Order: sequence, then C-alpha cells, then structure tokens
Amino acid sequence: MRELRAVAKKILGFTATASLATILASGTAFAVDKVTAVHAFPGFLVYTKTFLAMVEDINARGKGIVEIQVKGGPEAIGMFQQPQAVRDGVVDMVHTPGSFYGASVPEIDAMVAARVTPMEARANGGAALMDEVHQQRFNVKHLGWIDGGIQFHIYSTKEFKFDSEGVIDLTGVKLRDNPIYHAFFEALKATTASMKATEVYAALEKGVVDAAAWTSIGIMDLKWDKFVKYRIDPQFYNTDIGVIFNKDSWGNLSPESQKLIQDVVAEWEQKSYDARQLDVASDAAELQKRGMKFVSMSPEASAKYLTLADDAAWGRMKGRLEEMGGMENYDKLRKLYYKE
Repeated sequence: MRELRAVAKKILGFTATASLATILASGTAFAVDKVTAVHAFPGFLVYTKTFLAMVEDINARGKGIVEIQVKGGPEAIGMFQQPQAVRDGVVDMVHTPGSFYGASVPEIDAMVAARVTPMEARANGGAALMDEVHQQRFNVKHLGWIDGGIQFHIYSTKEFKFDSEGVIDLTGVKLRDNPIYHAFFEALKATTASMKATEVYAALEKGVVDAAAWTSIGIMDLKWDKFVKYRIDPQFYNTDIGVIFNKDSWGNLSPESQKLIQDVVAEWEQKSYDARQLDVASDAAELQKRGMKFVSMSPEASAKYLTLADDAAWGRMKGRLEEMGGMENYDKLRKLYYKE
C-alpha cells in the first residue's frame, strides 16, 4: 500500500490521503509491471554478469514501475530453446545470441559481420531496422546489442597448419561448432561438431574436439585454457548478444516501463562495450602469462581469411532472404552495419 501511495503521489500529485483512498476504492491502482527473463549462458560468464547488472539497474531505477524477475539461465530453459520461448510468450525477455535464431531472422548476420559498434548502429538507424525485422519475423522486439566490440578466435590444442597462401588449414581438425560461425567453418572445410558451451570442456578433455572458437575473453572462465594452447589471429566476427522481448508482452507494459527498459538497455550498450575492451587486454595478457601462444597470419593471409569469414556470413543472410523474402533489407543492412 505504501508503494502504491508513493507512485500515485508522484504521478498524479495527490497529497491528500482521502483522494488516494477514493482512487484505490474505485479500482484504479498503479500496479508494478512484472517481467520474466532468462539468459542463455551460465551465470559465471561475463556476458551473463552484464545482463544481470543491467537488470539490477532497471529494477533499481524502475522501483514502483517495473520489476524484472530473472528465472535463470540454460538450466531453466535450454539455451537453444530460449528464443522460441520468448517468441511464444513463455517468458517475456531473453538475453541471447541472435545466431541462435538466425534461421528465423536472417538479418541478424549483419551484426555478426558488422564493422560498426552498437552505438553507431543505434545512431545510424541500424538498430531501428533490426528491431523492425525482429517484430515482423519473430514476434519480439530487439531492444539492444549488449557486450559489443568482442570478436572471435579459434583456439587449438595442437599447432596450427597453413595452406600455400598462409591461410589456416583446418582440414581434418575436429572443431566445436556453433550457429554464429557454422557457415565460415564449412568454408574452411573443418570437421565440425555442434555442442553447447557447457559441453566443450569435457569434449576437449576426451579429445572429441581438437579446437574451439570463442571470444577473445572468457576462455579462462570456461577453463578451456587447460587444454587449448594456441590462438590464431586475426579475430573474426562479432558477438551478437542481444536483449529480445515478446512483442505482445511489450505492448502490455506501461509507457513508463517501456521507456525505462529501452533507455537502460541503450545505456548499457555503451557501458558494456567500454568494459569489455578492458577485458580483452587483460585476458590476452593473462593467457600469454599462462603459456598460450598467439599465432598470427601474414597481412595478406589475414585479409583472405577475413574476406572468407565475411562472405560466409553475408552469403548466408542473402541465401536465407532469397528463400524467405525481404531482400530489400540486404543492401540496407550492409550499408548500415558494414560501412562499405
């Protein structure tokens, strides 16, 4: 009751108890919007920590207006099932890589192969277009691109081999796969095995896989560095971790709740971007201190490697759009996210 009084006074300027009592008696109450959420990755990973800190920020600033209740991570709903869960309204909000549902929203590959920051995409209209296609194709709003500016490396238990042009040769390498870079690994002719991040430690330990791709941060949190001793440069792709919200649930929120959530998510695009750049430097230093060898391709080989990666991502998007419709988005997104 005290909470309702405070909110009512703030919004309507009532100071008289009698006036508030009249409002409450008439059935007009200021209920707090309740939002349920899950996250794709385990709680110990930095990406999840970012999401939980952002939720804490929303709840603190939205006291009396909106409250997000985090139900858990992949133990609550499987990480690959979470996008469908938010689409269907099982939960309201999910923190997940876009590539986990890329077959339904091909445009997400623009974030994968992007050459812009999340902040640049928000400023130039890319984020608005990304939200628009999410609503049309997947019944969700795309609220923001969190922990941007982080790219991927391939990490290996064995020394890397190279072809005649100096590009990494993955022929015969058993490589852990994931939707974000599957098309690229196919182009590199690697032998791939799709599995959850939580299963990779055991796969490396047992020799089921020889190598795995992961971001430039987080390997030590996963303890994969116990097995992988080599990292190849250059980096490729971007994390495409976003916050998506069921479209119908979003429509049921008050305008105040909508504005608060959207504003905070946008703020955390910058906050998380800045924090992760510091993590990149500190993780690299620690990995080398622990004995990991960073291997670099020549500038010419690196250019070919990155072209192969970009062509795989944009080619996958184009192929899916040709089948599903929406080719008009291809050129728009390439202009907004790729800066050709």
